[in-house]
Amino acid sequence: MTPLGLHFVADSPVPGLAVAERRVGSPAATLICVHGGLDRGGSFARLARRTEIFDVIAYDRRGYQGSRDLGPLNLDGHVEDLLALARREGERGPVILFGHSFGGVVTFTAAAREPSIAALVVNFESPLPWLLARPDRRPVPTNDPALEVENFFRRMVSNSAWERMSEHERASRRLDGPALLSDLSMLRTAPPFDLARITTPAAYLHGDGRLGPYYRSLCEQITRVNPSITTMELDRTGHGAHLSSPDRLAVLLRELWGRQCASA
Repeated sequence: MTPLGLHFVADSPVPGLAVAERRVGSPAATLICVHGGLDRGGSFARLARRTEIFDVIAYDRRGYQGSRDLGPLNLDGHVEDLLALARREGERGPVILFGHSFGGVVTFTAAAREPSIAALVVNFESPLPWLLARPDRRPVPTNDPALEVENFFRRMVSNSAWERMSEHERASRRLDGPALLSDLSMLRTAPPFDLARITTPAAYLHGDGRLGPYYRSLCEQITRVNPSITTMELDRTGHGAHLSSPDRLAVLLRELWGRQCASA
């Protein structure tokens, strides 16, 4: 039987936070997915349908989509939202945090502040510029949210994908501009957490796309700073692994959870 997809629910632990879930019978753990910049919780639907042993929770981070009216837009707000979700789900059983891109900054910061909040943290290509600067250093963001949304989408997805969108879809994306600018600005401040002090079991994943060599070097730095963090490369996988390679990502999440259970 194919697991049902995500659906938004009314009982959010944070008023105004748009939360979606997919529940299964006798889950091994609850997987809480945290999206990156200019994304939304619904983008984890493909992954949710393939993780049949986990309950799955995904949500629109404050400032994005269904949570646009929720402020303030800062890292503390994002972390407190995640901690509230994880505490609630922790009453049901073990929790796994999965952070994609900037979502991994949120999950790592949450784990640094409250190490027992999750049994496992898994991040995919999360930015850690204070550890190793990217080779394609981007210009300082302007104060024009709409312009930054278009530039970011063209850079991270493609020019053709932006051109294919309807004007309504582009307008919807532009409404996420203030949240995107907030995310980008946070990456230019002091490190929000000390990677060396992360004690929650964790894994850092990356693909082998254009920036594959950079992520390999970054993983060397991660291992040097905190040898307990597992690093892994997924071949034939780009930045949007939860969209382009959900089957392989789901298998890997199950494997990582199995390893954690075996070592506990």
